[in-house]
This record gives sequence, C-alpha cells and structure tokens, in this order.
Amino acid sequence: MRAILGGIAALAIVVPAVVVSRAPAVPLAIAAKVARPQRVVAATEIPEVEPVELQDLTPQDARTYNAGIPFVHGPRPAAQAFRFAGDDAQRARATDCLAAAAWYEAGDDPVGQRAVVQVVLNRLRHPAFPKTVCGVVFQGQERATGCQFTFTCDGALARHPSEPAWDRARKVAVAALDGTVFGKVGYATHYHTDWVVPYWSASLDKLAEVNTHLFFRWTGWWGTPAAFRRSVSSDEPVIGKLGDISPAHRLGGALDEAALALAAAAPLTDATPVASAPVPGEPDSFAAVLNDGAPESYPGIAKVACGARAKCKFLGWTDRAMLPAGGAMTPPQMAAMSFSYLRDKDAGLERELWNCREFPRTGPGLCMRRQVVPVTPPGGPGTLRGPDTLGGVRKREVPAALPTPSVPLP
Repeated sequence: MRAILGGIAALAIVVPAVVVSRAPAVPLAIAAKVARPQRVVAATEIPEVEPVELQDLTPQDARTYNAGIPFVHGPRPAAQAFRFAGDDAQRARATDCLAAAAWYEAGDDPVGQRAVVQVVLNRLRHPAFPKTVCGVVFQGQERATGCQFTFTCDGALARHPSEPAWDRARKVAVAALDGTVFGKVGYATHYHTDWVVPYWSASLDKLAEVNTHLFFRWTGWWGTPAAFRRSVSSDEPVIGKLGDISPAHRLGGALDEAALALAAAAPLTDATPVASAPVPGEPDSFAAVLNDGAPESYPGIAKVACGARAKCKFLGWTDRAMLPAGGAMTPPQMAAMSFSYLRDKDAGLERELWNCREFPRTGPGLCMRRQVVPVTPPGGPGTLRGPDTLGGVRKREVPAALPTPSVPLP
C-alpha cells in the first residue's frame, strides 16, 4: 500500500513537470519581437491597469507565442461567491450590464459567458477597478480607445442579441449575482483572445484557457484572495447605451429625467428644494437652493441632477441670497455653501461634503474645508485689496483616471 501511495505521489509531481517541459517553446524570431515588462507590485501600492496596446505580431505568431507561455504553478483557488445586495431596480441594471458583457464578449456560449462574468465580478471586488457592476463593464466607454471591454466603445452595441440569446445571457448574469462561481478562471482580472498579445500579458500569471480566451491574474499579493475584499456599491448607474436592449436602463433614465422635471415644476416651500440648474458655460455643473431642514436628502438631489454623467459637480446653498448668478463665486458665497457633490467615474471618485458649521456631522471626511472671508480693513477698502472673485470652488485636484486594461472582443 505504501508503495502504491508513493507511486501516486511521484506521478503527481512528475506528470505536471513533463507537461510543462513539453510546452512548445517560443521561437526566437517571435520572442525577439515581444517586449516583456515584468514588475511585481508591492501590497502597499495599487497596481496600474495597463492601457490597450498590442504587441506587433501576426495572429499566427501570437498564437505560437501564447502557446509557449506556461500556466502558473501553485494554487489557483476559485473566487469567493458574490451576492448582490441592492434593491430590485439596482439589481436589474447590474444584471443587464453583466449580461451585455457576457453576450458581446463571449457570444451565445454559456461557458465563455460564465468566464467573462467571473472576471467582471473579480474586478468589482479589486481596488484597482470601479465598485459597481456597470462601472466595471462600462469604464472608459466615452473614449474611442481605452475602454476596458471593447464592445462599449467600438460600435458593437449597434448589434443586438436575439431575444432568446439575451435571455440566456441574463440567466448567466442572474446566477452570478446570486453566488454562482466559475472556478476555472480563479481570481483572473484580465483576459484576451489567443490571436493577440497585449503588452501586459507578460507581466501577469497565466491562469486558464477557455475556448480561444486566455485568463490572467496579477502577480504577487494583488493576485491573491486577500486583495479581493474591497467593499462594493449597489448604486448602479443608468447606462444609456443599453437602453435599446435593457428596459431597466431605458426606464431608469426616464425616471431620473421625470424626477428632475417634477422638482423643477414644484413651487418652493420650506420642505421643497429648488430644482438645480446647470451653471452657465458648465453643462456638467449644477447650482441649487436647498431646504435647510433636510440635509440628509442632499446626496439624492445631487444624483438626480447629475443623472448618468461620468463627471459632475453639484453645489447647494440654503441661503437663496448666496446663490451665484454664474460660474464665478465671491468668497462669502463660497463660505456660505451648504453642500457639494463631486463625481468622476473614471477616477473612481464620488464625494459628498457638508458645511459642518451649518450641519455638524461626526463622520470623518464629511466636512468642507473652511473658507476664509476677507475682512475690509479699518482704513477703508482702498488700503488693502484682494481678488474680487475666485473662479470656481477651491478643492483638491481630482486624481487622474487609471489606465484601462485591454480586453479584446472574442
């Protein structure tokens, strides 16, 4: 018995070694064309997500090169189950974003779809990516190049799946949001087809192959299960591009517009905020008079005003007299501001700040920086002069958006 067990153990060691040793070597002529940047990022530094850029190889040379790269040794654990925690409307939007990634990336192939969906959920829980399902799938959608999933920016959304195919993709998405895991791709955050070689592939661990797609994870700590524990958000954005195939996104956008229209038509009372209005010359900035008795409602009002914009600034005052007439504000107007909301989806920024002299709050990071209002000196306004106005609101610079990874179409 001991001899049999010993033989089995030996085979478990020898067979994988033989398989790896017999993997076809990359021909020198092809290897010489490939740049191989390799860097293991420390656990204290969030890894950079590489932009879309491919090695200069023909499809046949790319296949030869990819076949010669061995799969990573060691454990390849399956990801933890994910369960969506939002309300019905948020779940519907997340489901259709996930289904769109599945169908446009993998076609009507349930195995390929499950692999793609697992990558989306892995990214969702990794701090290098946005923290909503739709944010992950459609990050970079506004750019002609640089989107994470190429179908969101290359015109592929003009093609629509058949109703049965769309239903099948949605079933895959629903199962994943309810905890189904596709274990084969583990904690993969990247993939590409076998006929291309992105620059980033050489610096990642090759995990799995599903049909014509190869799946990768980050090397070092950022590819381990401990790195995939970032808290996520259920505040799924409305994606207008999905309106043709997704009632959840079509209806969601209409409801946001209706809410804003109702707010604009409502008379001002002590309990009703004035509808926000775009700042002249700044279509993604809004200014509003707010009800001073309901500060907890301000984030919701701001999000209705901003709608599905990737970048937005919302500024509110409870003192109607302090509302600026245009984009420029005086120091007293800045000091009297009651609430501000800033959004930059590409940078993963969403910030809500209150005037804590007006609304004392205990949570860290919720207070605006105090503005100092110039005081006229005793000798009169001519003895000391500062700027008449300041253009915009003083704030920290918005961090630059992370480059996005290459995820070619199937």
